[in-house]
Amino acid sequence: MKVAVLCAGHAQPHAGWVAIDELADLLVHYFDGQLLSPRRAPRPWSARLLRSHQPRYHPVQCDGADVLIVVAHSPTDLNLIDAIPDCRRKFGRIHAWVTDSYFHAGYGQATARYDSITVTAHEDVAYPRDRFGIDVHQLYQGADCLTWAPRREALREIDLMGFGRMPPSYHARFAQMFHVPASPHLYLHSPLGNVTGASVHLERGMLFKLLHRTRISLAFHLHVEPQGDRPRSMMVTSRWLESLLSGCIVAGKRPTSRMADDMLSWPGATVELADDPRQAGQEVLDLLSRNDELAAQRRSNVRHMLLHHDWRHRIRGLCGLFGLPVPAALDEDLGRVRALAQRFA
Repeated sequence: MKVAVLCAGHAQPHAGWVAIDELADLLVHYFDGQLLSPRRAPRPWSARLLRSHQPRYHPVQCDGADVLIVVAHSPTDLNLIDAIPDCRRKFGRIHAWVTDSYFHAGYGQATARYDSITVTAHEDVAYPRDRFGIDVHQLYQGADCLTWAPRREALREIDLMGFGRMPPSYHARFAQMFHVPASPHLYLHSPLGNVTGASVHLERGMLFKLLHRTRISLAFHLHVEPQGDRPRSMMVTSRWLESLLSGCIVAGKRPTSRMADDMLSWPGATVELADDPRQAGQEVLDLLSRNDELAAQRRSNVRHMLLHHDWRHRIRGLCGLFGLPVPAALDEDLGRVRALAQRFA
């Protein structure tokens, strides 16, 4: 079976989407497929005037395949198929895995040309199914655990780390507590080198090396001190998965959702901090004082990530949902995932 994979992330890398781009890379690897990544084209003035969410793309050349799989950062990426001339004629089937599926405004008319898609939240199934008349399935996000799980225990000299979006009041409090010379603790925030550009995928390794050396990683759901006009969601994002995979204690505000209940289901997966940032600061100090006794929790976090949230589990799920043969190399690597998990038992 000939497979092509379409994803925006390689043409225009962004640090916030690297985990999703890794799913595209793994699909290409296991299906020996062709990776397609079109660049965005400027939107016409009429689209800007109408505040349209639908992007335009420069065309990419592709002879076609039996199956096209689109790895979509958000529903707007379903328009990526417009970058392939005569797309529907060139592919026997077209499927997509959609990350930020809660963003209903992003679903455009291109959605109707798909045979089926998956969404990350159960409550997001009905909208695209009912509006566009296509098959819609639910499948959670994952992470490349086999690549990024720690192979050895590093000295965790970074006491507290916050990366990506941070609620301003909590960040201000932690900075006041931990940046002063009298504090023995290190609070590292915004550790990314570049948010966009060619080095984004390379710097992925730097982020994980920092996380492997971190005791507590911060994660707050999107309704905590929301900023800007972006849509809100209670989804479990890459921040939780990457931190747990690295053996961090994850503290902050856990999403209140079925997704969080399903994905973060093991004891101690997250630590809830107080609504008052001053009290939360004291709670962080208490966690730091219990570092040695939390060693078992760190191992548990890594183990559960490997057993339940590796992208390879998701790819096997996609094979069932999309009617694809399971590559032999995929099952072999799933065996490696399970064997690695046993090291953290």
